[in-house]
Parts: sequence; C-alpha cells; structure tokens
Amino acid sequence: MASDSVGPVLVPVLGDQLTRDLASLRGRSKDDTVVLMMEVWDEATYVRHHKQKIVLIFSAMRHFAAELRDAGWTVDYVRMDDEDNAGSFTGELARAIEDHAPRLVSVVEAGEWRVREDMDQWADKFACEIEILRDDRFICSQAEFDDWAEDRESLRMEYFYREMRRKTGLLMDGDKPEGGEWNYDSENRKPPKDGLSAPQRPTFEPDEITQACLDLVEDRFADHFGSLDHFGWPVTRDQAEQAADAFFAERIERFGPYQDAMVHGQDDLFHSMLSTSINLGLLDPLELCKRAEKAYRDGKAPLNSVEGFIRQIIGWREYVRGFYFNRMPHLQKANALNAQRGLPEFYWTGETDMRCLADCIRSTRDNAHAHHIQRLMVLGNFALLAGISPREVQDWYLVVYADAYEWVELPNVAAMILYADGGALASKPYAASGNYINKMSNYCKECRYSVSKKTGEGACPFNPLYWHFMHRHRDRLASNHRIGRIYQNWDRMGEERQQEYLDSAEAFLDTLEPAASGWARG
Repeated sequence: MASDSVGPVLVPVLGDQLTRDLASLRGRSKDDTVVLMMEVWDEATYVRHHKQKIVLIFSAMRHFAAELRDAGWTVDYVRMDDEDNAGSFTGELARAIEDHAPRLVSVVEAGEWRVREDMDQWADKFACEIEILRDDRFICSQAEFDDWAEDRESLRMEYFYREMRRKTGLLMDGDKPEGGEWNYDSENRKPPKDGLSAPQRPTFEPDEITQACLDLVEDRFADHFGSLDHFGWPVTRDQAEQAADAFFAERIERFGPYQDAMVHGQDDLFHSMLSTSINLGLLDPLELCKRAEKAYRDGKAPLNSVEGFIRQIIGWREYVRGFYFNRMPHLQKANALNAQRGLPEFYWTGETDMRCLADCIRSTRDNAHAHHIQRLMVLGNFALLAGISPREVQDWYLVVYADAYEWVELPNVAAMILYADGGALASKPYAASGNYINKMSNYCKECRYSVSKKTGEGACPFNPLYWHFMHRHRDRLASNHRIGRIYQNWDRMGEERQQEYLDSAEAFLDTLEPAASGWARG
C-alpha cells in the first residue's frame, strides 16, 4: 500500500541475515535508512531451542548491530529483556513503523515458511509500502528450483548439483567435471583408524556481549535443553573467518576420506564446523566454495575432499532449501511410513546403554552439534527403524542443533532421515543394522550390546530393529531397485529365524520410555 510519507527506509534484518551485503542494505544511504533488529520471544520459544543456539543467535545479532553502528548506520535494536518487547516480528515492526514513520519497509524474504507467511500479510497490515526481496545469498532462486523440479516424478540432488556446478563453474574443466567425475563420494568413506584424532577447532572466549547473552539465557531459558559450559561458537564475521582459516589450513586435507567416520569423544574430527556461521550469514557460502577450489588448484587439498565440501554447500544445502519451499506446507505433516511411536526419553537425557546413541546425544547436549553421519546414521537411523513419529523427531532436531533452521532441518529429517515423504527427496530409506555403525566408528568396541549378536539378550538393538523395519514395510520397499534384493536375504532365513528377529525387536521396543511432554514445545 503506497504512502505519501517522506520518512526513512526501514530495513528489518532477521537473525539469520547477518551480512553487510544483504540485498535490503545493498546500495542504501546510511543517512536515509533505519535498520531494525529484533530479539523476540516467539522466535526463541516456538520450539524450546538449545541454550547455545539462543546465545549464538542473540550474540551474533548484537555484535552485528554494533558493527553496523560503528560503520555509521542507524540501528533500532530490540533486546529480549526490553520491557516493551512485543514478542513477535510483526509486533515489533508495528512499533518501529509508529516510531520512525518510514516511507518504505524493505526486507529480505524469511528463510522459514511460517515467518514468510507472516511477512506476506504485512502489506495489508501497514500503511507504508512493503518490499520483500529475494535472498540472493543462495545461488539458486526458488523460481529456478521450481522450474527444475517441475514434471519430475522424483527429485535427486545429484542432478541438481551438476546444474549448480555448471552455473558456478566450480571444479569444472571446460564443460566437464574436474577429474572426469562429478562425485567422489566413493573415496570419502574410510572407517576410522585406531587412534584417529583431528586438530582442535578454534573456539572463542565469550566477550562482554556474549557473556550478557549467556546470563540472559541462563535466567530466561533455564529449562531449555543443553549446556552452556562449552560455548565457543564464532559470533562475528572475523571469528567465523578465523574458524574457516583453521579448517582450510588444518583439516580439509583429511575431511573427505573421514567425513563419514565416528570416533567416541572426538566430536568434530575433520569437519569444517562452519555451518552455524554460514546459516547466520557471517560467512558467504560461495566464497567458501571458491576458497576450497583454490586449495585444490594450489595443491593444498585433494580433489575428493574439496569436491565433497563443495557438494555439501552448492549441492545439498541449496537442494534442501529449494525442496523445502517446493513442498511446503505439506512436508510438515508427511508420514508415508505411518510412524507413530513417541520419541524415547533418552534422546533428551542421553541415558541409554547404546554407546553410539549416548555419545551422539552427549555431543548434542554439550555442543549443540553432531556431524552429519551421527545425525543420519545413528540418531536418525534409530528413529527410522523404531518408527518414531516424524513430527516429534523434527521438533527434536530443530531444538537441539545450533545450525538448525526449519528450511534445512525439515527436509533432512522428514525426507532424508525418516523417508516420510515416500521417496520424493531420497531414493531409498537410510536404514542400517549395527554393522554399518561398527564399520564406520569405534562405538561398538566397549558397548554393553554385542554388534556381532543378531538376536536375543545382549544383541545390538540395531540388528533386530533393521529387519523389523524391512519386514513391516515390505509392501512399499520390495520394489525399490536400490534395496529390493535385501528381501532375498530375509526370505532365505526361514520363518523361525525371521521370528527371532521380530521377537527381539518387539522386546526391545517395549523397553522404550516415551519422553515427557514439554521438552520440545512448552
């Protein structure tokens, strides 16, 4: 709705848009712009986010606001503990419009569906003009993704990734992929050697701003999941760049081969640990990819490591974001496998004798982080095999990880981990027995359960749960070309052995205590 106002341009900057090159700030006059930043109760509590996640976002926002002010911008910053905090983006925008009488509100589209839905109502709610800009920090626009996805019965990241490689020119040799292959994942599955360890990632001591956020969260969010004892995430662009420097200097060489490895107590291994900074806007994803490519071109990193790193960013990250908006809001309720079991209590407490799960949950509690194979093949694999309700699993992942926003979390959990979309995103369920975990980790060596025992007392629960899952979903999965042959092995067992697997799985499932209500949503 147009206005005759001659006031300033009001630019709301959300908590995951912390970049000076944001489309709504680019080209603006500092003399004619008010930047609005908001810590709001609704965003901190729509799920009960990990304490470290709230500290990270609030501290990064406060540091970014200080950076903008130092650069000469006018910033209207609303703190969580302000007495007149309206508690929502729309409420705070209404206050700011009343205070500043802007002629235009210019905002970059939100990354989450529910916030974007609210934004789309702003033009009807407010008298000034509302401008919603595309988030061009992503390489692929939603329109491009939707065009690519149109008329495809199933979507596969590999083919989308190749388009992104061609578009960016990354790791290309003319019109061919560098090295002759698009994907070097087969070289990136080394199991961990005995004693495998990695250099420590840099962590950052809380300064005065971060300490204030730590105090705020301990006071206002004391009953949320997680520990603040080990908080050390980058909260500024300078710190994020230091973290990137350390990755490219010390860990990228071995990142590729060992990216799927899991070692008890080695929470980071060779992973970049940059996803929190990328998703906040502190680091530019394309710049990181170009830096990785340069490391390869300069002979400082092998092709399989660099290709794997680039694929995670311009391939998977871009793909799940496009898939999210392409399939919303239906993706939130997808449950193709009719999974109904409640989330077990141990996902919150970590109190389980399964050593792999206990270690992944400990890292999640202490660090607000676990790497992608821990999330997919331990925590997610168990939820898939046990038939846990997709909504409860989605809420858990959204709560516990510092890099989790719904646009990246929901496709990964609902579609990749739980196969709840029926295979639109992933070509098969990522179901595995204890053998996979034993191959790719050292978890099984000191576990109370025996990974070599398939059924009965003391057997690794993943073993009977795997066959229980395959059995109960045979009608859907037997025709899947990637896993259909598995049923030949099942049929060769005979009815007696099959029943032993099913009985063992049922006996274990009967021991699971569902989580009390209120962990994820108050």
